[in-house]
Amino acid sequence: MSKSLILGGVRSGKSSLAETLVADQSDPVVYVATATAGDGEMSDRIRRHQLRRPSHWGLVEEPVELGRLLSRQATLSPPPCVLIDCMSLWVSNLLHAGDTVFVRERDNFLAALGRYPGNVVIVSNEVGLGIIGMDALTRRFADELGWLNQSLAKKCDRVVLSVAGMAQTLKGNNLL
Repeated sequence: MSKSLILGGVRSGKSSLAETLVADQSDPVVYVATATAGDGEMSDRIRRHQLRRPSHWGLVEEPVELGRLLSRQATLSPPPCVLIDCMSLWVSNLLHAGDTVFVRERDNFLAALGRYPGNVVIVSNEVGLGIIGMDALTRRFADELGWLNQSLAKKCDRVVLSVAGMAQTLKGNNLL
């Protein structure tokens, strides 16, 4: 069992890298989508992601309760390889749900990740390389996502940074 974190900027190739990583799994794969289609452009993004995934992968759409989702998946035999895409959308969903939900769900997810008996691949944006946001919500988003990425990197066996579609291993074994 291994835990991997794939970081990168927008359109850096991080989702494709994560999909490549899980494509060779012998266990079933469950793709966990945290996005919700709030407008036509986001619907198109979701559709493009769906079209490039193998049809035999499972799909669970979960915008908030990732800890509960991992706990449910852990009861399956064998536990599937779970690919979660992505933490930045999840953090945004949690911030809009309020502070109580945010803290509870973040803590539940980190605890469930530590207990999960199968492979997990997590996709997240690296927002610490950009400019500082002009408004309080944008700054909080960058702070919370950065802190979450640090927590995930500590829990994961492998951390990979994707830049321009190129993988740079920061921790653990090489990706490809």
